[in-house]
Amino acid sequence: MLHFLQTLDRRWIFLLMAVAVAVPTWAQLKFPETPGQFSQDVFDEIERLQPGDKVLMAWDYDPSTEGELSPMAKSFAKHCAAKKVKLYFITLLPLGPKMIEKTIDEVIRPDYPDRVYGEDFVNLGFKSGNEGVVKVIITNLRGLYTTDARGINIDQIPMCRDVKSVQDMKLIVNVSGAYPGTKEWVQYAVTPYQGKIRIVGGCTGVQAPLLFPYIPTQLNGLLVGIKGAAEYEQLVVDHYLKENPDDPRFGDARNRMGPQSIAHLVMIFLILLGNVVFFWERRVRQKGEAS
Repeated sequence: MLHFLQTLDRRWIFLLMAVAVAVPTWAQLKFPETPGQFSQDVFDEIERLQPGDKVLMAWDYDPSTEGELSPMAKSFAKHCAAKKVKLYFITLLPLGPKMIEKTIDEVIRPDYPDRVYGEDFVNLGFKSGNEGVVKVIITNLRGLYTTDARGINIDQIPMCRDVKSVQDMKLIVNVSGAYPGTKEWVQYAVTPYQGKIRIVGGCTGVQAPLLFPYIPTQLNGLLVGIKGAAEYEQLVVDHYLKENPDDPRFGDARNRMGPQSIAHLVMIFLILLGNVVFFWERRVRQKGEAS
């Protein structure tokens, strides 16, 4: 058996990994998710919101990171809408408005048909300038955003009439794909006004190490990659979708964790198997040298 493993064509390993990913994907395999502290902190922060609170929904991601970030964006929208807060959508990326509209169309409109655009939620759209936008709207939002994404004058939008700056927001909820994103919101919005502004976010796995130093003082909660999205998705489902826990809109992250978990188990098995072969070969070689 060990001799067979020595000469095994690596293409069989590639095939095994393909099967390990394809089968759970086809079967929509889900594992129970136990929330970690980061995900629980995000959930608890949003739970503290009261009806009517103003929340800035900063959707700083585009189609390149949609697979990893859209599940947490939908869960954020569901959770915040369920708390009956006022949602101010904004983005620092040119393709961000499409992500905002997708979230609104998939979550807000079908689940909360009584919510009125301009009174309960608004899409302020995209402004170029990266962190420069944050530096301006932290003290003067109306000076930069004179209209919403539809071109409606901001003075004609009821929920915007008493908003002067981001400091009027109770919480910032940010979904970040890269630059600009959570790091820029923390550095240029939260840090200069620490104690006045709170923020929770969700980011790609590769971006997370850059944000860990800000937790928990400046960044009050963080969802890390698809794992964090799955944990938070589970919390939202358990608390707000008890009558329909299998809603496919709020199962994407957990569905994607299934293939990932199986693939990781296969990788661990192959690493252990490789070590067994290595030590067996060394033992055989040492015996040959001794004789």
